[in-house]
This record gives sequence, structure tokens and C-alpha cells, in this order.
Amino acid sequence: MAAVTRVNGPLVEVDGLDGAAMFELVDVGGVPGEIVALAGEHATVQAYEYTGGLRPGARVASLGAPLSARLGPHLLGGIFDGLLRPLDGTGMWLEPSLLRTSERRLWPFRPSVPEGTPVAPGTPIGAVSGAGTLPYLVRSPGGTVTAVRPEGRYAADAPVATVGGRDVTMEWLWPVRRGLPYRDRLDEQVPLITGQRVIDLLLPVRRGGTVAVPGGFGTGKTVLLQQIAKWCDADVVVYIGCGERGNEMADVLAELRELADPRTGGRLLDRTVVIANTSNMPMMAREASVYTGVTVAEHFRDMGYDAVVIADSTSRWAEARREFASRGGALPAEEGYPADLASAIAAFYERAGLVTTLGGRPGSVTIIGAVSPPGGDLTEPVTTHTQRFVRAVWSLDRDLAYARHYPAVSWSGSFSRDAAALAAWHARNGRRDWVVARTRVAGLLAEADRLSALAELVGTATFPARERVVLLAGRLLREGLLQQSALSAADAYCAPERTSRLAGLILGAVDDCLRLTERGTPAGEVETRDFSDVLRAKERP
Repeated sequence: MAAVTRVNGPLVEVDGLDGAAMFELVDVGGVPGEIVALAGEHATVQAYEYTGGLRPGARVASLGAPLSARLGPHLLGGIFDGLLRPLDGTGMWLEPSLLRTSERRLWPFRPSVPEGTPVAPGTPIGAVSGAGTLPYLVRSPGGTVTAVRPEGRYAADAPVATVGGRDVTMEWLWPVRRGLPYRDRLDEQVPLITGQRVIDLLLPVRRGGTVAVPGGFGTGKTVLLQQIAKWCDADVVVYIGCGERGNEMADVLAELRELADPRTGGRLLDRTVVIANTSNMPMMAREASVYTGVTVAEHFRDMGYDAVVIADSTSRWAEARREFASRGGALPAEEGYPADLASAIAAFYERAGLVTTLGGRPGSVTIIGAVSPPGGDLTEPVTTHTQRFVRAVWSLDRDLAYARHYPAVSWSGSFSRDAAALAAWHARNGRRDWVVARTRVAGLLAEADRLSALAELVGTATFPARERVVLLAGRLLREGLLQQSALSAADAYCAPERTSRLAGLILGAVDDCLRLTERGTPAGEVETRDFSDVLRAKERP
């Protein structure tokens, strides 16, 4: 009989587990856990709930399956813990039961293929309405449809069709640490529009891309990610609150309930899946939450949707891995993190991508992960490893944040490896003004930053007229274009066309100033001109 031999926080050591496998779920005295190390019949288990009261000798039972997510029509609009168990939405403690029974809700199902039809794997055989603002597609495992139930209301775990001799239900289980299969990856570069000008113009991200958002405490990571969740043009948003404060998650949930979705007109929450594992919840469920979130996103990707995973923050996920590794006596690497930290981060971001699904539709998963380096140290291991594996970095600057410049994204300390390819996409789609504006804005900002460093030493009065106009251009671009108000109905979201027009307006003013100085107008007189109309243009719809 398998029994507990040692308990050390979330680490539980078990003897007598005959025939167990790595990453298999076990019931440890009523506490769910996952096997993370095996030596004969001795296993090391990471517990997903509080282990207070658990003692040596407690019985252990193998559940014969890996940690899996229950994927079904209940997801959109739902709030779940790190193991995808429903929460009440108030950020309170997790439900204690491992095998929570599904709600006996009846879902309206409408078949789309008749009996006798041969279908490929991943082909939709019907749709479920009422599961959020998007049609929930029930997909085929492949084969000939030998039976299909008529249109009606059924439980999520009830068979609605038989395909290739297998019953098909609306919900099913999938191991969270294994990516869902697809046909092939696509090289197409299509921008993900976030509505944030500094990102869409200077640091664009493609659908299926990966982004890191590093920044110290108080630099606005959570606000920026919330704005992206509200305004990006993805079909589905999976928001993972990984180790963040409970009051912040409560605010996020309250806003999602109240906000109208600009895409569908319904509630924003109805196309969002929230996975909340706040700092007062079990630590190792936090480690599982990022895998649960990306599995949910892949599920909707396979329906042909564009999904965005927002993880806030991956630093808390890495800290959970570090704590467990130190309890287990693993040899620590840099700053105490386990030696496999880099490979774990790479494997997580590798699950992003634009793919052709098994059903032949294009779908994507974009991963945006916040990084919270202690003390704002961007050289610490989680930040440096993450930057190696992502396609874009939106680094948040403390000075900009303290100057109340939102978003506090540093245009000089950030990068996008997809910028050139996305510029070509804009050019092919008749947006050459976007390409011209981006090139000029980036050049002027870089030159203005260089001159600002010199101006601090020698003063601007010693500069030639053109350089003084460049400094003026940097200020106009920062205040009139890159700075944005998350609280303004007119400025919280900005479409790419409007971004290009605002950039063109400011660049036109800069060109006028350059022409005036060329005609002999003193630079001081140019600098004192009234630019209020240019700066306030962003506040007009």
C-alpha cells in the first residue's frame, strides 16, 4: 500500500507506488498532487493544495492519468483556479475537491453534418450556442459519422454524435503539459492590433507571436496587460493571474463584467477565460496555471480562432518552481532557480504560433508574459532567459511611469523582431503611410534621446537650430502620440489608421518647424509656438 513518508510544504514523498508514471495525478490523503520524480517505488509529489494536517502514513492512490484540463463550452466567461476548477469570482480560496463534478447544465447543440458523412480529424460536426459570444464548435476525431443527435439541449458530457466508432461529447480532457496537435505552422505575418499606439506603431507583435513585458513594481504592467485584454483584436483572451495580489484580480474581474465588448457588443467577460491563482492560493497550483491557460488557448485555436494568453506574471511561476526545487534538494543554479528554468520558459513560449488546425482552418495562440524582476533588475535570470525566447520585448521604464506617462513602454529599451515583416504586411495592404510614419518616428525618437543626453551636459542653447527642432519633435511625439490615457473614451483605444493620422499630424508640424528655421526664424521662437492643437488631437474621436 502506498503511503506518505515525508511532508515538506508542497513537497510530499511517497513509498509503495508500484507502476506509477511521471506527471501522473495522485490523491495524497485527500490532497491532489502530481508525480515529479520517481526512483523505483519511491515518488516525489508536488501537492496542489494546502498540506497542513497531512502526515506520514497517509494513504496515497494513483489516479492513472496526468493533470488534465476539462475543455468544454463552460470556459468562456468562466473564472477558474490553476487546475481549471470553477471559482466564485471573488478571488477567495480554492475549492478543496480534486474531482469536482461538472455542472449539469444543458447546452443547445445544433449538428452541422448528416449521418454517413466521412469527416477528417478536427472537422466541426456541430456548434453550441450560449457558450459566450463565439460559437463553440464540437470537433470530430475523424472517421465516418454513424450517428448524430438532433438539435436540442444536452449535458456537456453526453454523447452528441458517434464518429469512427467513438462517442463525441461537447467536453473532453487533455493533459496540460502536452500541446494540442495541429497540421502545420504558418509563416504568414499578420499583426495583432492592441490599440496601444507605442506598441502598434513601434513595437508590433504578430498573431502567434510571443512578447515579454518586464518592469519593476509600479511601472504599470498590470494596467497595460488589462488594456490589451480589453482592446486587442483577438477572438479569445485567456487571462492568467499568476501569483498576483487578490485585490488586483478582483478589480480585473469587476471590470471585465462591466465592460462592453467593442467587437461583439456583449460583455467582454463572455469571450474571456480567467485563470486566477493569486498569492493567497496554493503555490504549486500557480506552477500549473500557465500550462492550463495555454491549453485552453490551444483549444480555441483549434476551432479556428485567434487566442491571446496574458500571463501576469511569469516571475511568480518561476518563483514557485524555485521554491519547490529548493525543498527537494535540487542543485540550485543562478539566484537559486532550478537548472531547467531556461528550458521550461522556452517550452512555454514555444506553444505560441499561427497554425493550420487539424480541421484545415488557420488559428493562432499569442503569448504575452509579464516579468516582475526584483528591484527592477532586468539582468536577473527570469528576464534574461525570457528575452532569449520571445519575439518582442516591451520594457517598462520607471522614469516614464513616475512621470505619469502611460504606457510606460521604453521605445529605446524595447524591440520587436517582427517589425520589418509586419511593415511589409502593412505596405501590401495599402498602409504605406504606416510604414513611412514608423520609420520617421523611430528615427526622430532615437536622435532626440541622443541629443537629450548631450543637452544635460551643455544645454540646448548651444545646439544648432535643426537639433533643437529634433528635441522639440521628441517631446511632441512623446506627449502627442506615444502617451495614451487608459481612462479616456476617445484615447483608450487607437486604431492603426488613426495612429498613422496622428503621427502624420505631428510629423507635419515638425516639418513646418524645420522649414521655419531654414528660412532664418530663431529656434527659440519656434520652440515657443503653440502646439496645443497638435497635442490635443488624440483626445478627439
